[in-house]
Amino acid sequence: MYDLAIIGSGWAGVNAALKAKELGLNPVIIEKSNLGGACLNQGCIPTKSLIQSAKIYTLAQKSSAFGIDNSGVLSVNLPQIQARKEKIIRQLRQGLEFMLKGVKIIYAPAEFISVDTLKAGSDEIQAKAILIASGSVPLELKSLKFDNNKVVSSNEILNLKELPASILIIGAGVIGCEFASLFSNLGVRVKLVELTPQVLPEYDLDVANRIKGLLEKKGVEINTSTNAADINLQNFDLVLVCIGRIPMTAGLGVEKVGVILEGGRIKVDQYLKTNIPNIYAAGDCIGQAMLAHYAAYQGKCLAVNLASANELKKAVSSNIPSCVFTDPEIASTGLSEEGARKAGFEVKIYKRDFISSGMAKILSETDGFMKIISDKKSGKLLGSSIVGPRATELISILVLAIDNNLTVNQLRGKIFPHPTLSELITETLMG
Repeated sequence: MYDLAIIGSGWAGVNAALKAKELGLNPVIIEKSNLGGACLNQGCIPTKSLIQSAKIYTLAQKSSAFGIDNSGVLSVNLPQIQARKEKIIRQLRQGLEFMLKGVKIIYAPAEFISVDTLKAGSDEIQAKAILIASGSVPLELKSLKFDNNKVVSSNEILNLKELPASILIIGAGVIGCEFASLFSNLGVRVKLVELTPQVLPEYDLDVANRIKGLLEKKGVEINTSTNAADINLQNFDLVLVCIGRIPMTAGLGVEKVGVILEGGRIKVDQYLKTNIPNIYAAGDCIGQAMLAHYAAYQGKCLAVNLASANELKKAVSSNIPSCVFTDPEIASTGLSEEGARKAGFEVKIYKRDFISSGMAKILSETDGFMKIISDKKSGKLLGSSIVGPRATELISILVLAIDNNLTVNQLRGKIFPHPTLSELITETLMG
């Protein structure tokens, strides 16, 4: 009997297995497809690989501004871009296999037989604890089904053989904005539609307004408060539907053993425990923040709790960084301005544009701003939103500052190197 059986090898499952192994437990992973889950195979890694290729293309186009002769003809070689993406995925998957050496991996669909037994292909796996880390899948519009031809999800679009002349993107959340930025950088005509009044509906309004303007500057046509049913699809070569993702629980047989679902999500407590004492769930399938790094955090917490049941660690956090790999990038953590006001804080806002940054000028990437929210009374840092170059790296500094309850005075008193993008943090806090 295993100490822990894990359904799914995404970031929650892999990190749970690695931590369990480190702590002396005996885990087994059951994976129906490829190691690495959606993040490695259909999400984070492949999309960012494509985005980076598009970024290099735009940099090459403006290289004359850096004194580089770009009089030659620039072109996009999509097969080479795709080959690079696949190579990165393959290398990272091999890295995971090496890290998981000594952990049993069974490649088969998993299904509950009882509360402590799983069917995995022809095997029956018994475990003291079972972690459901089955991930999520793209949400489909009832009126516009995926046909894997003209109407595609964020999965199929990663494997395009050629660039479309035009694309309609339905949904201006994180995925929609990333693909709008990607395809516009590659010269594709892009129309982005969103049912709600703003792009990136869950983000700070200042962020949403700025990225909307920057995408429009790239030539993206954006229509908010718009129903996709009102759009003539015949005007576009390709339609990408990215209106969200839903937990993947079908076929697992969780209902047979009495695991409670809420709206398709697996219901868990703050320790990731379901209503069945030895069955846990983590990552996208519990329908909280669908972020790979949060899933990884949850997986590690679960393994720690199994190894030391007397000192349980809560697998929850109010300071989860969120990143959007548009061009320029977007990142946020902690409370937004609106969230801080709703929580009852009297807020003080610090804001500064990247155009004032020496390094941003050197990089020729001056679009965007840094916004830091604090409690006016105590000076305690509450949250931050960044639009600009390397925003997804810079936000980690704010994550650490907020987690350690730093005040404005404490952070702005730190010495950051010059010239760097990071020094804009302390400059922003100068007021």
